[in-house]
Amino acid sequence: IGGRAPVPSDDEEAFRYFFRTSRRTFEYICSIVREDLISRPPSGLINIEGRLLSVEKQVAIAMRRLASGDSQVSVGAAFGVGQSTVSQVTWRFIESMEERARHHLVWPGQERMEEIKARLEAVSGLPNCCGAIDATHIIMTLPAVESSEDWCDPAKNYSMFLQGIVDNEMRFIDIVTGWPGSMTFSRLLKCSGFYKLCEAGKRLNGPVRTSGEDSEIREFIVGDMCYPLLPWLMTPYQGESLSTPMVNFNARQKTARMLGTRALARLKGSWKILHKVMWRPDKNKLPSIILVCCLLHNIILDCNDKLLPDIQLPDHHDYGYNEENCQQENPNGKVIREIITGYLPTYEETSN
Repeated sequence: IGGRAPVPSDDEEAFRYFFRTSRRTFEYICSIVREDLISRPPSGLINIEGRLLSVEKQVAIAMRRLASGDSQVSVGAAFGVGQSTVSQVTWRFIESMEERARHHLVWPGQERMEEIKARLEAVSGLPNCCGAIDATHIIMTLPAVESSEDWCDPAKNYSMFLQGIVDNEMRFIDIVTGWPGSMTFSRLLKCSGFYKLCEAGKRLNGPVRTSGEDSEIREFIVGDMCYPLLPWLMTPYQGESLSTPMVNFNARQKTARMLGTRALARLKGSWKILHKVMWRPDKNKLPSIILVCCLLHNIILDCNDKLLPDIQLPDHHDYGYNEENCQQENPNGKVIREIITGYLPTYEETSN
């Protein structure tokens, strides 16, 4: 089916192939939504034999729809139910997860944040780095009435933006979605609640690190050059003739930054509904679908579950889009970036 990996012969692996999770994680997801799916079964939720669908079967239908991105008709055919049942079951599952699994996507408390910072420093050398930011376009077809220019993005697709901040394990710790893909990355950032919290000193406001000359390094995240350089958002140095310390900073910054890029590639590779062109989605419902896919991504990590290795997209998660260059540099951001650059060990020092 269009370059898809063959279904694994091993039972447990085949289960993972279809639903992305182990049976144990699948049962945990069923436990989250069980009460809602039992107490409020959608109308007409009867299978061919006239019996009510079990919670497990409802969850299987919804997760297969999200994982495969296949049409409701073909998902229904695989489970012996009609298109409208797939539609109703998937939506009930999404509503329930959105309400009951929210605790799987939260900004970390200080203790957990210290752990994230230590792990990120161990892999990248960056002190006080709290995570990585990136964004991706979720492409859709819109009915003619709604096909306004707002939703038409730089690659001439209609799309909705998803911005994610991830920790050292590629777990989403903050997401923003619902905005049109026509915006720039930096505009999306500035419209986000996260930006407003950071600017108000209510996020990334944990303990500062002191470097050699009594200079302070505050908490920050890393992003690509499509983002502005801010006191709490470190972007790469740009230009032709960069000094050795600048090149060193860029290499380490990229190590941390790529976690965001890889997380989005894994998200879209696992939950193919976000990677295929979404057929006329309800734009009010699409943010819920995106959020639930992010929750499922985190639940797999929180349950110490493992995805099959070839699930992540082979290409960039936003294939076909040109890189944006923001070129906004906040003066305090520049000072902090220079302090971090001076603090970093060079690669020679590390390898000795």
